Amino acid sequence: MTQDPTMDLARLPRLFLRNLQVSARLGIHDFERKPQRVLVNVELYLDPAVLPKTDRIAEAVDYDAVRTDIVALAASRHFNLQETFVHAILDLCVARPGVIAARASSAKPDIYPDVEQAGYEAVGFKAPQHTNTTQKDG
Repeated sequence: MTQDPTMDLARLPRLFLRNLQVSARLGIHDFERKPQRVLVNVELYLDPAVLPKTDRIAEAVDYDAVRTDIVALAASRHFNLQETFVHAILDLCVARPGVIAARASSAKPDIYPDVEQAGYEAVGFKAPQHTNTTQKDG
């Protein structure tokens, strides 16, 4: 039996952004074609082998850049589904060097008067790096 990968995440160092407010065109209804307030949460699970050895930003995953990329993604186009938006966030997060996995969520706090938030959350893992071990006959 393989171990649940989420069990390992609890042991990893992580960088997070909580309740980042973005303006996004998100949803299937006509009134959701206009920008609305969306809350985004991300956790980036980091490879312990590449944590900063000194107190220099050049050695770290820069959360300013993560924030900027998420804000730009939200403004880039209309998303019909929160699922599509969240998976696009996960793609940009796990593409960063030093990031093993990420958890992301989006939530609409203003969509229903009787609901605090309606949202979606998912976890994404960096694709394994494959090395070419095929040798050419020569």
